[in-house]
Amino acid sequence: MAVRHFSLSICFIGILCCIPGGERAFSQTSPDRILLKDYKPKSIYVIPRTEVGRARFPAMDVHSHAYANSREEIGQWIRNMDKAGIEKTVILTGAVGAKFDSIYAEYSRFPKRFELWCGFDLAGCDQPGFGPAAVAELERCVRNGAKGVGELSDKGAGLSVRGRRGAGPHPDDPRLDPLFEKCAELKLPINLHVADEFWFYQPMDSTNDGLMNAYEWRLDDKPGIVGHGGMMSILERTVKRHPNTVFIACHFANLCYDLGRLGQMLDRCPNLWVDNSARYAETAPIPRFTMEFYRKHSDRILYGTDMGFDLEMYRITFRILETLDEHFYETDQFGYHWTLNGFGLDDAVLNRVYRDNALRILKK
Repeated sequence: MAVRHFSLSICFIGILCCIPGGERAFSQTSPDRILLKDYKPKSIYVIPRTEVGRARFPAMDVHSHAYANSREEIGQWIRNMDKAGIEKTVILTGAVGAKFDSIYAEYSRFPKRFELWCGFDLAGCDQPGFGPAAVAELERCVRNGAKGVGELSDKGAGLSVRGRRGAGPHPDDPRLDPLFEKCAELKLPINLHVADEFWFYQPMDSTNDGLMNAYEWRLDDKPGIVGHGGMMSILERTVKRHPNTVFIACHFANLCYDLGRLGQMLDRCPNLWVDNSARYAETAPIPRFTMEFYRKHSDRILYGTDMGFDLEMYRITFRILETLDEHFYETDQFGYHWTLNGFGLDDAVLNRVYRDNALRILKK
């Protein structure tokens, strides 16, 4: 019987290869050889799929960067904002000096559509007498149009110094006190990026459910950095050290895996806000818990993107925030194979997140 079965199998393969499409049917990769990076599943569930072309309320995108490479691209960005219902976008340059001035010159031609934030000049932060020159440069940037500070980033090695990542102090370092206090005086909000998502610190093995994205941004192999928990402590110490300064911890403070802890931090720190930029994929797999977090802290969450200015990108964020769609994938936009789900936020929450909270922070 085994020999006959083998012969029949050969005949069956031969027949398939002779009919149209038969060869193609056997050209697919064997399931046990599919690489994780090539795994792009498609949902087969017959369930509602909602197309959201425009934000339900005019939105303020508080987290973007100078993605456009020409005036023509800035024009396209504005057209996409119009179609998506984005009223204004905050450009986080993180820059000082001539670099800030050049970026400002391009985007400031549309003052009602873009708001520019600068950085801190931390050159010489390891030398005696650091401080006054950095404060003076901050004041100069403000005179030249800066409305806030950010994105300041510390993934465990320290803040950047003139493009050199990890060359500066951590945000809770006393050397930064004059800068943070000057921001309070000038009513400049600060966008602060601390750590990265928890999956990036975990072993890059078969148990890491965020491996597809975590491997690209991995921090588990970076010796000498402050770990995730340590960076959360640095964030809270910084915010409490400067109670009159407004801090926005971007990307949900990289606590998407533990929104309960983030909520407790918000309760303890009235001058702390968070933006949801680039953390839609990390929260959409747990829609009910995330929805409750939005509801409970709706007066402290800001809408952001941090993912370019493509029109479809905006619409993906709206679908997640506004609808109750279930089990869909966005592997082209996000680096995960997780299924996503909508939060179905009500109008009161959406209005705060999209617009009202930003209006309370953005400098007029």
